[in-house]
Amino acid sequence: MDKPQEECGVLGIYSQEPLDIPGLLHLGLLALQHRGQEAAGMAVSDGKEFLVEKDLGLVNQVFTEERLSRLRLPEARLGLAHTRYSTTGSNLRFNAQPLTARTAHGVLAIAHNGNFTNAKPLRDRLLREGATFQSTSDTEVMLLLLARLGHLSLPEAAAEAMKALEGGYSILLMDRRTVVALRDPHGVRPLAIGRLPKGYAFASESPALELMGARYIRDVRPGEVVWVEEGELKSLQALPPSPAPCAFEWIYFARPDSLLDGLEAYEARVRMGMELFREAPAEADMVVPVPDSGIGAAVGYARSSGLPLEYGLYKNPYAGRTFIQPTQALRDLKTRLKLSPTSAVRGKRVVLIDDSIVRGTTSRHIVAMLKEAGAREVHFRVSSPPIRFPCYYGIDTAARKELIAAEKSVEEIRAYIGADTLAFLSEEGVRRAIGGPVCLACFNGRYPAGVPVEGEKLALEIL
Repeated sequence: MDKPQEECGVLGIYSQEPLDIPGLLHLGLLALQHRGQEAAGMAVSDGKEFLVEKDLGLVNQVFTEERLSRLRLPEARLGLAHTRYSTTGSNLRFNAQPLTARTAHGVLAIAHNGNFTNAKPLRDRLLREGATFQSTSDTEVMLLLLARLGHLSLPEAAAEAMKALEGGYSILLMDRRTVVALRDPHGVRPLAIGRLPKGYAFASESPALELMGARYIRDVRPGEVVWVEEGELKSLQALPPSPAPCAFEWIYFARPDSLLDGLEAYEARVRMGMELFREAPAEADMVVPVPDSGIGAAVGYARSSGLPLEYGLYKNPYAGRTFIQPTQALRDLKTRLKLSPTSAVRGKRVVLIDDSIVRGTTSRHIVAMLKEAGAREVHFRVSSPPIRFPCYYGIDTAARKELIAAEKSVEEIRAYIGADTLAFLSEEGVRRAIGGPVCLACFNGRYPAGVPVEGEKLALEIL
């Protein structure tokens, strides 16, 4: 589908009593599968042994029962897990996470969501100083920074390494003794904390905590390092906070039932739809969401407008992922495989709600399908501003030249997709819906955590 691509999901568990750590992490990864569908991995320890399994593929493809059994230690008390979408480095097995290294801290594992914008200069410096790299992921840069801080405790080393790193990130670290969680000073990428009966869990999104038997208590704060010591949660404010969490987590990426910095994504999406009606009402007969991403905003738009919410588009749950097809004709047919109109739109004026338009190709096909099915008018409403700039903090939004709003005006986009009218939610509307400071860099080009000197996804593969 014509959407910003996935990012990554991270999980961690620390327990004072033995648990089925691989089984719990497997459940948590399934809750985060939407955040990355290229690779998955786990690291598990009982305080002595340190086991790692990872590979390319979806969670259930990688973690068969046989593979999970290899990770089951009778006295296991801690573990990390990761599901990956490659925003830096190719989709190759050696880039799958958790990444591990033998350091002065012992065996160390890292799971990372986001991007370091200064990874290239840091990597170049480390290479000149004699470091060697086993992957082409920016994650390994932090791993090697930590390896050089072996005179410090792991939480102290993490806090010190953060001073050298720029960008948007949430990270989990693990040695044989504890799990450490940290978040960049802007809090761009999410990271939640949950309480286990005798321990703690960490996850990119709160539903994963619930599946692992943990109760959500709060999020890791921007610039904070959190770890478990003798069963107690400890905290260190490593960097001064300057909150700017990613607005797209609420707009599209996070599960609707996820709590992000205390605000449920679904609630924010409904309010975005309400703001969208306030800013751009339409004379119409019904509101139709583009499933599934447009549902929350469509509920809000319908609620505010008084128009009925109708099931005007059917989404095929068995269509699978939209892989790149060799011809445009096949790509068009794949869109029809995923989505098809219902008879509810026949003879009606439709307000079509979606959360974003990236390239515009899918939006164009959907409008055409609705009109072929008999819709009299299609008024397209988008619950985010036009995406004009790429993201450098862990979302693959495509190069700027591929973003339709970077090249065309709203009226030109409307003409291209064939809608009768088109309107986007304003930046102010997004802020009102979320109710706090957010990163809107992909809309306005103002990057709170810096930009890379070399922003190309494969920059670390070039020596």
